[in-house]
Formats: sequence, structure tokens, C-alpha cells
Amino acid sequence: MDATKLRELDLEELQEKYRQYKEELFNLRFQNAVGQLKNTSRIRDVRKIIARVLTIVDEKSRTMESSAARR
Repeated sequence: MDATKLRELDLEELQEKYRQYKEELFNLRFQNAVGQLKNTSRIRDVRKIIARVLTIVDEKSRTMESSAARR
């Protein structure tokens, strides 16, 4: 999922995406450990998506804090 689509989501949806990707990462690592994972590059891709989600969550929370501080 690219950053533009993620930026359209609100904080609750982003937190849900984060939870989903963390669970997927756990499952991928487990499959890799038992030798069932064919596409190991998916682990790296999911880690990058998680980083994107966390970055956007941080950006949104900072903008909410700064707008609340201005009032």
C-alpha cells in the first residue's frame, strides 16, 4: 500500500492497518522459520509498509497536536 492511500485514512483505520500488518509479519516470520515461505522478500515489504503506517500516524498526531495548541 502506498503512502497516498494511507494518508487518506484516519487514525483509527491506520491503527487497524498497523495491527493487520504486524500480524502478517508475525505469520511470515513463522512460515520462514519452519521453511514454508517461498517469497521471503515479502517480509521486507511488510516491514516497510509498517514503517510507512507509523510515519503517517506520527505525522497526523503531530498535526492534531499543533492545531490543538493553536487554539
